[in-house]
Amino acid sequence: MKVFKFGGASVKDADAVRNVQKIIGRFIDEDLLIVFSAMGKTTNALEKVTEAWIKHNPEVIDLLKTLTDFHYSIAEELKIDKKVLNNRINTLHDILLTEPPTFYDEAYDMIVSFGELFSTDIISSFLNASNVVDAREVIITDETHRNGSVKWDQTKKNILHAVSRLRAGKPALIISQGFIGSTGNGKPVTLGREGSDFSAAIFAWALEAEEMIIWKDVPGVLNADPRYFDDTVKLEKMSYRDAIELAYYGASVIHPKTIQPLQNSEIPLYVRSFYDPGQTGTLIYSFEEREHGDQIPSFIIKHDQILMSISPRDFSFIAEGNLHGIFGSLSQLGIHINMMQLSAISFSIVIDNISEKLESLLINLKEDYRIRYNSGLELITIRYYDQGTIDKIVGSRKVLLEQKSRTTVQLVVE
Repeated sequence: MKVFKFGGASVKDADAVRNVQKIIGRFIDEDLLIVFSAMGKTTNALEKVTEAWIKHNPEVIDLLKTLTDFHYSIAEELKIDKKVLNNRINTLHDILLTEPPTFYDEAYDMIVSFGELFSTDIISSFLNASNVVDAREVIITDETHRNGSVKWDQTKKNILHAVSRLRAGKPALIISQGFIGSTGNGKPVTLGREGSDFSAAIFAWALEAEEMIIWKDVPGVLNADPRYFDDTVKLEKMSYRDAIELAYYGASVIHPKTIQPLQNSEIPLYVRSFYDPGQTGTLIYSFEEREHGDQIPSFIIKHDQILMSISPRDFSFIAEGNLHGIFGSLSQLGIHINMMQLSAISFSIVIDNISEKLESLLINLKEDYRIRYNSGLELITIRYYDQGTIDKIVGSRKVLLEQKSRTTVQLVVE
């Protein structure tokens, strides 16, 4: 069996859904399990619905109507009976008339998870595919809303049971949702923003898939973001290690959690273009690591970064106890560290500039620590660097912090 993943851009409108049908037609003799994301910018729209619901904003129903009209219009253009969406939309409408949970992340998962359900309702109907696995019934997580941690053994058992019931006919076409799962007591949970790649990897791992393909709007994995670089190069193949390093540092083409389950079962991952499905794209697999000099440099740029230096007010050393408290505050607020460096009396971190989280962090730490920070910075990560590459991308800008390993350099610049 092959596992496919189609993201929001690949199903953003009726023409895109028709293109998905054509791609599936290339694999007519294969067993396929296909994971779909929400359509277009639906997740963003549902986040606004959630915000309005939490704040008891009466515009919440108008926001929902705009969103449902978008999906109804796609269904109409695809000549699908709109009734296929009615039950789902009515369910969401009824939820929005109730009192929201006090915990925002729980409310978020309740509402935002509907995006993937709308998507698979429409696509399965268009493809005449009755074999739909509800991801909430098979992917079981802990109760960490918005970033659920998968309970692997139970999830594998559930997936194998669900898929075995649907594979009676050959070849099988099975559809499911990305990004969503549920707790052991049935509450919806999301797996982290852009987490549909991870969902597909979970299915591939459980099914011991032949391969997994992520269909994107790029020809494969590029060595840099084409929005910022004119001379990007497609990487023909990558090791699992390189892929997970680049994802960790912020490369947007693959969700960071995707690689682990695939690597554990040595399942090859292809990143291919839904615009040009005849091309092979990029293959990610367990290749032998090559010498540093043989690799094409890869660049990741993160904008609007904050460099924060945290020092004890009593001028004491930064020790394990300090770090425990600092990391506790970061974890509690859901702040991800993009880079960090420790000296005798100072701990420096680079984080995204999210104003409300920054304010809360400063409140949590200001009693025990002196804090200084610079904003409006850029974090540059180069994998397989040399000095010439560094000089070219930094230019005359001032470097505020630098960190090097044998294969990767990170630079915080003005």
